[in-house]
Amino acid sequence: MVDTHAHLGLCEPAEEELLASAREAGVLRVLTVGLGEDSNPAVVASAQGSEEVFASVGRHPNGATGFDQAAAEGIERLCSEEGVVAVGETGLDFYRDRADPDDQRRAFSAQIAIARRAGKPIVIHLRDRDGAEDAVAEAFRTLTEEGDGTDVILHCFSMGPSWAERAAERGWYCSFAGNLTYPKSEALREAAALVPEDRLLVETDAPFLSPQPVRGKPNQPANVVATAERLAEVRGVAYGELERIVEANAARVFGW
Repeated sequence: MVDTHAHLGLCEPAEEELLASAREAGVLRVLTVGLGEDSNPAVVASAQGSEEVFASVGRHPNGATGFDQAAAEGIERLCSEEGVVAVGETGLDFYRDRADPDDQRRAFSAQIAIARRAGKPIVIHLRDRDGAEDAVAEAFRTLTEEGDGTDVILHCFSMGPSWAERAAERGWYCSFAGNLTYPKSEALREAAALVPEDRLLVETDAPFLSPQPVRGKPNQPANVVATAERLAEVRGVAYGELERIVEANAARVFGW
């Protein structure tokens, strides 16, 4: 299995111990994701320090305030570094009031353009206010208009079945995290059952969103197995088959 989205620098214990635990659980590769200028260099260093770790660099929408040309150029420079296989996470977050929506939009569009020029997939964060779909609808439009030819990964997919179908129509990847395993996530499980086999990914978003068996504890890459096991049940396939599918999809989109 692989963990296609984690934040190793935010996790505990130390990275070496996290990777050892992941290895013991059968997790072969981890994508560690930068959130901005303060964390991007660290994720690159992690990728260059371990054959099991790869990096994505970007500016999270909650930190989009002040995003400018210099910030965009910094992300684009890092895209040429060894071990960097994706751009992001970026997108729109209207749930938290941490960055002006126009700053988020500017950072989002800039990172789509960077991903297109670099020929790398883009990792998308989407979150709406409860009961709303404004961020999701707008981001789908923006990606459709500006992201032609770019592989899109909808990180921590948390939307309903209709959005899974729309993502499938566009050939985008949907990555499922620990919230798939929560008792009240029936609509999310319905969505997970609809994703085409060749567009399915699994992640932890560690240290966040621990799956149900370890809910309430800090998450780590080894726990991606629990989410994958539940996803295999949802899709009615053996765990080994799901493992093969996800590993092949991740290898295709990230080129690792």
